Amino acid sequence: MIAFGIALASLLIWLVLFVARDGFWQTAERDSMPLEGAAQEHDKTKEVDDVSRWMPALTGESRWPSVVAIVPARDEAEVIAQSIGGLAAQDYPGDFRILLVDDSSSDGTAEIARAAGGERVDIITGAALASGWTGKLWAVSQGIAAAGITPDYLLLTDADIAHAPDTLRTLVARAVEEDRVLVTLMARLRCESLAERALIPAFVWFFQMLYPFAAVNRRGSGRGAAAGGVMLVERSALQAAGGIAAVRAALIDDCAFGALMKTQGAIWLGLTDRAVSIRRYDTWDSVAAMISRSAYAQLNYSPILLAGTTLGLAITYLAPPLLAIVGEGPVRMTALAAWAVMALAFQPMLRFYRRSPFWGPALPLIATFYAGCTLLSAWQHVRGRGGMWKGRVQAARHEESSTS
Repeated sequence: MIAFGIALASLLIWLVLFVARDGFWQTAERDSMPLEGAAQEHDKTKEVDDVSRWMPALTGESRWPSVVAIVPARDEAEVIAQSIGGLAAQDYPGDFRILLVDDSSSDGTAEIARAAGGERVDIITGAALASGWTGKLWAVSQGIAAAGITPDYLLLTDADIAHAPDTLRTLVARAVEEDRVLVTLMARLRCESLAERALIPAFVWFFQMLYPFAAVNRRGSGRGAAAGGVMLVERSALQAAGGIAAVRAALIDDCAFGALMKTQGAIWLGLTDRAVSIRRYDTWDSVAAMISRSAYAQLNYSPILLAGTTLGLAITYLAPPLLAIVGEGPVRMTALAAWAVMALAFQPMLRFYRRSPFWGPALPLIATFYAGCTLLSAWQHVRGRGGMWKGRVQAARHEESSTS
């Protein structure tokens, strides 16, 4: 009886996620879809690759808004040339310049960036980390200060993102045409090593489950989120929201930033092929480090939420395959149904990442890995090593700033 109750609970959870979570699993929110207000003759169910067809307000003699890209970088010699080179090659018709904030790099990041970006990039030597800030946001704040009040928009982008030539035009078109104060893209993550192929699609899928993109993009909805790799923000709206300092201690800074900007107007978050993360996660350990860096922060550093989440993950992901194997009769059939719905819901993301559909039935094992990373994140926090990134223990700094 208990086994059947667990199997039924798992199935009900998956049915609710499948039909009542804003269709998060469908991966429908992409930057290749037409904009709101696009010409009626365009079929909005079809993707559009030619960005010039989207923007009646920005064609002809209209002035394109000015943009400054701000790139925080700390020891990014491996990726910075491709990242800055892609930004420098943007075919944006308006005024555009790049500010790279060198955050105490020791590997020649600034020199490589200068060579890759030429006259289009200016290098700012970052100041020592201020109390109460995470490292990335402190660097971003210095870039925003250097940009001044001239630009209409700020492109906040990571040093490990490679951009297609029309990325900026696409972002600005959506911001202007749809009157969005923030347009942000979930960059396609690298998915080449075995660890990446097994774990990275699920990383994006879990993110969409927590923050359904359709709900984030809905006007009037209180839900806000962003993807920190690519964020185009209206400068005046950011200033009205209190500036980047309003989220200065946030370890999950992109979602905090998205929630902040949602208070100022409509925002938009979607998947993309135009912006690609080139950071390597070749080993299981490196993926685990990436996940554990902020997993416990997502639970507000709460042991109670950690225990509840672990139990919930076990019922949602682990129970269906286990009961399908060891159960009998109605228990097995119900568990199989839950497992099937789970695998089916994962298929659109697997197609987006061009991965085999057979990874779908493996989602329970993948989720178990993520649960382990969450427990690891809590353990690292207890040891005073939470949020470790480039030699900085940022979760501890976050906790200190919240209590000071």
